Parts: sequence; C-alpha cells; structure tokens
Amino acid sequence: MKIKKAAALVLAVSLCGTMFGCQNSSQPAVSSQAASAQSAQVSSTAAQPVEITVVTSYGGDDGNRGNYEAAVKDYEKATGNTVKDASGTSNEEWKAKIMADFETGAEPDVLFYFNGVDSNKLVQGGKVVGVDEIRQTYPEYAGNMKDELLGASPVDGKNYSVPVNGYWEGLYVNKKVLSDCGVSVPDSNYTWDQFLKDCEAIKAKGYTPIACSLQEVPHYWFEYTIFNHDTIATHAKVPASSTDERGKAWVDGMNDMKTLYEKGYFPKNTLTATDAETFQLMADDKAAFAIDGSWKIGWFQQNAKDIKDFAVTYVPAENERKATDLIGGISMGYYITKKAWSDPAKQKACVQFVEAMTADDVVAKFGATNVTALKNPMPTPDGADALVQSALQMVNGKTGLAPAAQDNLNQAARTALFAGIKDIVAGKQDAGKVIDQSLAIKG
Repeated sequence: MKIKKAAALVLAVSLCGTMFGCQNSSQPAVSSQAASAQSAQVSSTAAQPVEITVVTSYGGDDGNRGNYEAAVKDYEKATGNTVKDASGTSNEEWKAKIMADFETGAEPDVLFYFNGVDSNKLVQGGKVVGVDEIRQTYPEYAGNMKDELLGASPVDGKNYSVPVNGYWEGLYVNKKVLSDCGVSVPDSNYTWDQFLKDCEAIKAKGYTPIACSLQEVPHYWFEYTIFNHDTIATHAKVPASSTDERGKAWVDGMNDMKTLYEKGYFPKNTLTATDAETFQLMADDKAAFAIDGSWKIGWFQQNAKDIKDFAVTYVPAENERKATDLIGGISMGYYITKKAWSDPAKQKACVQFVEAMTADDVVAKFGATNVTALKNPMPTPDGADALVQSALQMVNGKTGLAPAAQDNLNQAARTALFAGIKDIVAGKQDAGKVIDQSLAIKG
C-alpha cells in the first residue's frame, strides 16, 4: 500500500526506534493494517480545523486589502480553518521584521513575499518549500499557472512562490488639474521635454506638479528616470560602479530627479512628508502627476471624489526608451514555510490557502489590468470604471516590459541608495558617490 508523504512523515516520527522505525527501501514494508491505521490517524489530524498564520503585504493601506479579506473569509468558510492575519505595509521595516521572525523561529505558515534577491536568505536557509516538492504530494498545486512566470529564485532557478498577479508602474494623472492648467493627458508619445513644460505650466497655476515623498518612496521615479538612460535589456542589471555603463545611467537618472526637485515640481515637504500625505494631494485635486504601481488603482477607487477625474498612462520618455516601454513583472508570490510544511496538521491547510488565494477568479479580483502567470486569459471586469479602462489601454499598448532594477539590490544596499536620494536632490551628496557607497554594502 502506498503511503502519502504526510503519513510517512508522522509514521517515521512516531515509530522510529521500533521494529517499523526508520525503514529504508530494502527493509520489509509496513503491514497493511499498520499503514491503514496510521493513514487514518493522519487523515483525522488533517481533517481537524486548524489555525494558520499568514503574513502578506496587503496591509490596511493597500488598495487590495478588501479583496484579500474577502478571499480569506471564503477560504475559512470553505475549509473550516481559521487565518491569523499578520499582514503589514510593504516597506523596508516590514521586510526586516519578516527576516527577523525567520531568524528567531517565529515565521508564519504562509508568506506573501518577494521572489527576487529579497528572498535569497529564505531559499538558502531552507526556510521555504519549493513548488516541485509540494507537487510530489499535491500534484495539482499551482496547476493554473505557467511555471516559467512564477518568478524563479536567483539562488537556484527553482520556483518557490505562487503569484496572485504581477505589476506595472505607470503615471497616474489628475485630469481635472490638467484641464485647469491647459495641459493634455499624456499619450503614447509623451516625451521628457514635454513633461518638463507641462510641469512648469502646472506649477504656474499654483498646483503641485508631482505628488511624491522622496522621504519614503523615491523608487518609482528612480526606476523610470534611470530607465530613460538605458534599455529594456539592461535595465534590471545592477552596475558594478557608478562609472560603468549601467552606473552612468543611474547617475543620469538621479540627476534628472535632482532637476525636478530644483525646479520645485515636487511637494515643498517632499523630503519629510509621508507617502500618504503626498498622495492625498492627488485625491484633493492639488497635484497633477504621480508614479505608482498597478496596486494603486484600488486606492484611487476608495479615495477619489470622482474616479472619472483620474487616469493612468505612460511615463515620459527620453533617449532610446519609448514611453510605451513599462516597468513591470511578477515580483511577489505565496510561499509555504518549511516549518508549516513539516507540520502534518497544517500542511494541507496551507496548500489549500495558497490555492484559494491564487485561483483564476480571485486573481482577477485583485487586478484585472495586471501582469499574471495564469494559463487562462485574464477576464475583462464588468463595469470597469474610467481608471481601470485607462489602465487596460495602457497595458494593451505597451511595447516592452522591464523588471524593476531595485529588486536585484540586496536590502541593505537598496535602503542606503534610496535614503541617499534626498541628499542628492538637495545637493548635499554626489549621485555617483551615493551609488558607489550603496553598491559596496553586502547583504
């Protein structure tokens, strides 16, 4: 009789040291009666409702928080299990806490986290379970996904996480503000020079051209300003120094941000304000432009006075980059931790949770305009509002997609780099020096 992996695990633990303990393939097989009894014990254990701890980036301020909570409730109703949610906002502090929890043995059962270099320590330390290993026991796991799009680990090229959907980063615009300033909504041919002219016109009318906190989230502008000085093929490559070809693109991009700051296009308190404070300028019709990700659509839907006043479009282009070349990809997914996988009572519950959170219909609810790994086409949402329609138009018109460069920096280097941007734009630090100091930090 074949014994499933979960049963075998419990059998080995409970009977090791007895006549049946620690058997290998050359030893006599366990009797059918004993195996049946053991399988029944495991089935009974697995059938009991359990509580699993889940950590995601769907914190209270995330636009998909409502969709996440609804999906969790559906899972709990369908399985009888309960979820202890410990989600937070995705930032460097959140990442650091997650790593600290793993180091102290306080890791969650399921983790929604990045699949790039940020997760290297988890893979190297054997803290998370590979998709292929899970499929040995649950063959249909992530069967609705294209394996090549799951987001393989840089450590060994293997898949460990299952994504909900990917992302794109685009230029959100307040059409009401633009109209009052006599500025057209940017199109697929939008250039950097035209953007600078538009920002000047917006500033002259008393509005803030760019809603951005350089204190908390300089990375969206960083991605696109350096993208304007490199190519799709090279964008995600981390330079060796500020003087090689990649490094020069980073220097030029940061100096473009410095120009925007010096011209007064960012909020006056951009060096001290929070992301929430600066983004509120968009909702209050006080700012014209903001770069953010596909996940921000939900925020506008919840906070905009009239969603028809907002659109998302292409970021202004410079040099070889086309405005229709986007930053995007699939950077996060659900992991099952080794700790939970080794617990017979929780193993199936965790598998069921990931499957529930990554089902086709759930993925569609989390963002029908996003990049996904689904085998089936993403369904077009019924009654899509004006903002969603503009996002669909932007994504359908893209000519290229480059992954975010920041995802290939280790956490310590990334933190130092983004902290240094404030000093660069304020003229306190040279861009090249900040880049070199950051690249020298080993994570």
